[in-house]
Amino acid sequence: MDTTQNQRIMQTNEHTIAIGVDVAKHKHVARTVDDRGVDLAKRMVFSNSLEGFQKLQKWIQALKAQTGRTQVMIGMEPTGHYWLNLAHYLKEQRLTPVVVNPMKVQRMKEMDDDSPTKNDTKDAKVIAQIIRDGRYHEPTMPEGVYAELREGMKLHDMIQEDLSSIKAQMHNLLDRYFPEFLTVFSKWTGKTASYILDQGYLPGDLCQRTEEDLLQELKTNVYKGTPRVTVQKLKEAAASSVGIKTGLGMAREELRFLADQYRELEKRLDRLQDQLEELVLQIPGADLMIAIKGVGPMSVAGFFAEVGDLSNYRDPRQIIKLAGLNIMMNQSGKYAGQTTITKRGRRKLRSILYKVARPLAQNNDGFHVLYRYFRDRPQNPLTGKQAYVAIGRKLIKIFFMMGTRQRAFSEERMLRDIPHLSQEQAAA
Repeated sequence: MDTTQNQRIMQTNEHTIAIGVDVAKHKHVARTVDDRGVDLAKRMVFSNSLEGFQKLQKWIQALKAQTGRTQVMIGMEPTGHYWLNLAHYLKEQRLTPVVVNPMKVQRMKEMDDDSPTKNDTKDAKVIAQIIRDGRYHEPTMPEGVYAELREGMKLHDMIQEDLSSIKAQMHNLLDRYFPEFLTVFSKWTGKTASYILDQGYLPGDLCQRTEEDLLQELKTNVYKGTPRVTVQKLKEAAASSVGIKTGLGMAREELRFLADQYRELEKRLDRLQDQLEELVLQIPGADLMIAIKGVGPMSVAGFFAEVGDLSNYRDPRQIIKLAGLNIMMNQSGKYAGQTTITKRGRRKLRSILYKVARPLAQNNDGFHVLYRYFRDRPQNPLTGKQAYVAIGRKLIKIFFMMGTRQRAFSEERMLRDIPHLSQEQAAA
């Protein structure tokens, strides 16, 4: 993973060529400076294609020959997704790509000409200068099972978003054509409710059916023990419905379409989750993490999809920073403001950790004790949300230890790290 700031600065010397690339969809612009910030060549424009990447590689070789410099550092902003193809190509060519924070580029633009003007050539040079100053990071570019998990979790999120969209569309349709439907059924995805929707039954259709016929149909096609009271409530709701009574033919088609789409997406999501749970078990220590009460396999899969191979990190604090859970101090002189987390990192990783922290605090005895300690400690007690964030930070350290050393989780060892709790344990 990343070296320290001082080590990154020391890597820039009289042998270094710093290249900044401003990435776009079709054309990229490259600028280069030496260790003093002096331009080594005119800008180079190349396409987002194999031919363009090879052109960049030849340009780099020519620069090395002309300057006698042997060390090349190539960086870009990790905005959007257009940078990924170039970064992977460079890695395949044994050229380590680095990334710079877009905020740093924005803030340093005016240093050369006192102007906030933005253009591809200027941005590329600013990126090169930031690299020269050692203010870059090596990106997490997963390979193997980690790459599979990254893509799998993206697809998992896409399917969930589509399911949420279909739910909203179904509620919209029911609100217009049968607003009383959800007073009979608590949710439209249940077996009986889904059958009614699959048949395209709207209030007028239900009113034409006798109670006995409808009850028999449901017992035959859904559940033998369907209670009569359900049918009675459904017919009462249909009889008093204020739903729209025009466009019913296409409304029925929409009902069936949405129900079918939802059901197919649920099946695909189930298959995908099975695949992801199998994949994550290939990672050392993942089975031990899943064994922690309150931690599910999908949480562990999501963690590794965002973090990648733990062997790329020297210390769990690097992952804490990656998640944006590192502490941001706000003080000057005697003034001490509120301490918060930076939130400059992977939002998805923060979300995964927060979501797993809540059930951990509620269902796992050890983490519940830790949660109560964060909430009730004499000095600097935390709010509920802050305590969940603190548990998320702690979980990163635990996962790091389990993944790098393949050691099972120990509640006693975890609580021993908290001075106040370790004293209580010793007294007991």
